[in-house]
Amino acid sequence: MDQHEWFKQAQYGMMAHWGLYSLLAGEYKGKRAPHYGEWIQARFAIPNSEYHQLAKIFNPIYFNADEWIRLAKEAGMRYFVLTSKHHDGFALFHSKADPFNVVDATPFGRDICAELAEACYKHGLKFGLYYSQELDWSHPDGGGYTNTEACDGVSWENSWDFPDKSRKDFARCFEEKIKPQVKEILTGYGDLCLIWFDVPNTISPAQSLELYQMVKEYQPGCLINSRLGNGAFDYVSLGDNEVPESLPTEPVDNDKLDMNSIEGFKYSPYNLYETAATLNDTWGFKYFDQNWKSADEVYRIKTHLNEMGINYLLNVGPDALGRIPSFSEEILREVGKKIAQEK
Repeated sequence: MDQHEWFKQAQYGMMAHWGLYSLLAGEYKGKRAPHYGEWIQARFAIPNSEYHQLAKIFNPIYFNADEWIRLAKEAGMRYFVLTSKHHDGFALFHSKADPFNVVDATPFGRDICAELAEACYKHGLKFGLYYSQELDWSHPDGGGYTNTEACDGVSWENSWDFPDKSRKDFARCFEEKIKPQVKEILTGYGDLCLIWFDVPNTISPAQSLELYQMVKEYQPGCLINSRLGNGAFDYVSLGDNEVPESLPTEPVDNDKLDMNSIEGFKYSPYNLYETAATLNDTWGFKYFDQNWKSADEVYRIKTHLNEMGINYLLNVGPDALGRIPSFSEEILREVGKKIAQEK
């Protein structure tokens, strides 16, 4: 079975947003992040000199890769996607390109990507990695500074530590950090089913194409989502939590690309689609977000999407100790029972 046919048949997967932001759990100096927990650094303009100190206390002693993947399998999921590096620039893998990573900067000192890759192999799930290829708040030349649309922070880029846009050159970040780290995740963690890129804006067509070609060079069977940017992709990532009534019947003009809506995408060349979604209202862990979807609602959405040939990639936000919240576990196990009853 080739990778395109596998993706069509997979239908259901687990995503995990996890990182230093999980320590703050959605709250900073008495203020609650109103939306996304993983955007908390940008929401409150937390300086890197302070935010990076969180790495010194990141020690998730209850993290158990085997338990995470067994939960995904019990829930009826067929693939797993981890945030190897989110917008804050902190890597959950051992990166030689930047010491701001879980092995070199934390007391935990273990390669989380490696442990989850091994657990996926052991339990028969495909393994994929999310990588923020443009936004990087730890790098002075991180992208996003050309984006004027609203976001969940004070700005897309790190404007609080590095306010002078005129001095920024994303090409430096791209060459110094993005390319080396993408190569690291492509060559260090076995076969990857997909790379999940995100929020392109500053990245140029040449840079998007270079990353696309790099993925295909090192992992020919690895699929690339449409948020790499500039039309270089294998499958379409719909908008966050997007549940369309139907798929488009005609290709859309590429000049009218809207990266947040199904109507704005051109056809996937392989007719592959996926909706990434949250179980509550956040991706990263927020202790006070209890607006959980019910198992019935998750199952209804999954069924609706799958009937149109759209995969459902459902997110969990583990806490700073490495635990997937019990609310998430209960919902996912109940959905798993409903899926098992279909057979």
